[in-house]
Amino acid sequence: MLTFFAWLILLILCWPLALVALALYPVVWLLLLPFRILGMAVGGVLQLVWAVVTLPARVLRGMTRG
Repeated sequence: MLTFFAWLILLILCWPLALVALALYPVVWLLLLPFRILGMAVGGVLQLVWAVVTLPARVLRGMTRG
């Protein structure tokens, strides 16, 4: 929503630049897509590492409750 309002303001201030931005938006989105996928993969690996590191503490905590 914020991007749309920024585009509307740009349309009011400089309509040729707003039309160029509207035309180039899909190209930029496609160029940034691999970085988003890489970011999701890195996030998943970091969550896996965190789960492996904290596993002994969770197991020991579970044994004291039971």
